[in-house]
Amino acid sequence: MLRGLLNAIGVYKIYHKWLMYQIKSGEMPNHIGVILDGNRRWALQHEKVPWEGHYAGGENVKNFLKWCLNLRIKTVTLYALSTENFNRSEQELTELMKMYEKGLKDVLSSDILNKYQVNVRVIGRMILLPSTLQELIQELEEKTKSYSQFYLNIALAYGGRTEIVDATKKIADLIKKGEVTPDEINEQLIEQHLYTAHLPHPDPDLIIRTGSESRLSNFLLWQAAYSELFIIDVYWPDFREIDLERAIRDFQKRNRRFGK
Repeated sequence: MLRGLLNAIGVYKIYHKWLMYQIKSGEMPNHIGVILDGNRRWALQHEKVPWEGHYAGGENVKNFLKWCLNLRIKTVTLYALSTENFNRSEQELTELMKMYEKGLKDVLSSDILNKYQVNVRVIGRMILLPSTLQELIQELEEKTKSYSQFYLNIALAYGGRTEIVDATKKIADLIKKGEVTPDEINEQLIEQHLYTAHLPHPDPDLIIRTGSESRLSNFLLWQAAYSELFIIDVYWPDFREIDLERAIRDFQKRNRRFGK
């Protein structure tokens, strides 16, 4: 058994090196979006309660971000909690909020943000989150607002449709004030009022979804118009570095015509 494990580790390392060799000279995506799916199914598979799957997924987020930093991926957007997820049980939501609070505290106490100059934003309807979590988010965003080497967006209480609704309300208010006319509404104006307006590359080049489901699930609906999708059948807690490298290799092989 031990020999088999060592052999598996050896094969993993060889495959990792081979994938890195393949992708290192190709075009890297500027912006990767990730739908972190399968935490609850992972927990069920391992005979655990749902939130244990969320905690396992949260630990893997740390690994994923390290891999992206090593690959110099400029922007990462993680879909952590949708507006629809608030329909889950009170106990599961409580555990999720505890996990997010702990995660943000860990990030605030780490030197990685300063070392890599990571600008962190939480996108979504913050008003739906507990006040303690909102305060941590404000502190984190304030601490990193001047950084521009890398961008990390955490989609919490997020929905693509609500984002477009919120942008529309902002533009309607500008029209009401006489600052904009209806004829001036165009794609650029709408993009300036989306949650992602602060990003140098607001549209993801690549969206990865774990858990084998083939849908966007209300994630970055406007920004994902020309994103390349990569669906993988592993649950998020089991997502590995070679899975990220495979997704990038697949991205590099695609012919992105943007409708031309």
